[in-house]
Amino acid sequence: MRLSTTIKENKTIKYLLISSFFVIFLSIFSLFTGAYDINNSNQGWYIFRISRISRTLAVMLTGASISICGLTMQILTRNKMVDSTTTGTVEWAGLGLMFSYIFISSPTIFERTFFSIIFSFIGTIIFFMLIKKIKIKSSLVVPIVGIMLGAVISSISTFISLMFNARQTISVWFSASFSNIESGRYEILWIVVFFTAILFIFADKITLAGLGEDISKSLGLNYEKIIIIATILISLNIGIVSSVIGNIPFLGLIVPNILSKIIGDNLKTNLPLVTLVGMSILLAADILARTVISPFEIPVSLVMGILGAFVFLIMIIKKRLKNEK
Repeated sequence: MRLSTTIKENKTIKYLLISSFFVIFLSIFSLFTGAYDINNSNQGWYIFRISRISRTLAVMLTGASISICGLTMQILTRNKMVDSTTTGTVEWAGLGLMFSYIFISSPTIFERTFFSIIFSFIGTIIFFMLIKKIKIKSSLVVPIVGIMLGAVISSISTFISLMFNARQTISVWFSASFSNIESGRYEILWIVVFFTAILFIFADKITLAGLGEDISKSLGLNYEKIIIIATILISLNIGIVSSVIGNIPFLGLIVPNILSKIIGDNLKTNLPLVTLVGMSILLAADILARTVISPFEIPVSLVMGILGAFVFLIMIIKKRLKNEK
């Protein structure tokens, strides 16, 4: 038992070192990637300081936040196909963002974030209640229910945006990009570090809650309290990211599924590695978004959407083949 634990710890350390290397390498690559040549431009180093550094940090914080939320949701639902994209949480955050523009003519970043957090919390609670009430037996049905719920909320957001002549706002949100990130526009993302620390404190209890209501209660866990705490932390992270960056699909689906095959599903053990891998994947996606049709950019949501849809499709096919055996 002790030998197997030591082997697992050594494997985790090895992957942590590899992931750290990729984060450092991609961060440096990101800093020196862009339309402006910082060496030959009069304001090159000013742009580097104001834009490039801010953008790279924003990408890293966003990647970590979304990946951690995806892992937490998968543990709580005991379903590998669940994340903020396949539960409708991010669409609820977008609806909150839309309402912030309706009730406040020119909302600040804090006001947009507040509305996004409130609506993403409501949406996540509705999703958890829905799958609990209808007692879904197939794991394939859970993300389908979430995607359908998200589609309904997205349609409502679009309808409201047309009514209030705010179509451009919702379009920008769906086409998430880091191109407008600069110093003074992303700093609120640093709050997710604090929420991640809280999540780490409750990690063992969240992992126990993932065993199911009956088992966790038999072990003395206050199941409802932990679900509420986890939902609040997920909503805070998704709300902040959605209000600053926009809708980045499937990242929270891809990262936990890559790592669960290697090191299992314990939240506290996986948290550092999930953070680093989430950063690496989103950094790579952002670099690709900047270089594929340089000097123009494509939305990073497009890159993640293609990659995530491909991974999601593979997961469905593998699950179907496994069920047929």
